[in-house]
Amino acid sequence: MKIGIASDHRGVFLKEKIKNYLNEKYKIIDFGTNSIESVDYPEYAFKIGESIRDNKIDFGILICGTGIGMSIACNKVKKVRCAKVDNKEEAYLARFHNNANVIALSENVTNYKEIIDTFLTTDSSKEEKHQRRVAMIDNYGN
Repeated sequence: MKIGIASDHRGVFLKEKIKNYLNEKYKIIDFGTNSIESVDYPEYAFKIGESIRDNKIDFGILICGTGIGMSIACNKVKKVRCAKVDNKEEAYLARFHNNANVIALSENVTNYKEIIDTFLTTDSSKEEKHQRRVAMIDNYGN
């Protein structure tokens, strides 16, 4: 499984922690940034989103100050379902109900291991109602 990870300048330290945590379990592709120098977060969110769209990665992880900006930007890319999550329950539901393929985290999240483990190991629901809803999202604007 290929996991893409990116952050802005505020998320760079957490990004490194997450990479170290996941490195032995998965193939990790780092899309930047690698500095605390100010950058524009949409640039990094789009890199992850485009890699999801183009099937270059299976899942994405984004980190910024709140996770909100990254989530909004990444969701502009077709085929992306990015959820801003703060806990393991939200990570579970993002995958199970919404078949999310990207999560966005705040730089201040402390329970990142359980959030990420839950997100990466939860399958999406096979229930018709959840699949129908995800298809509605995916097909909007076509």
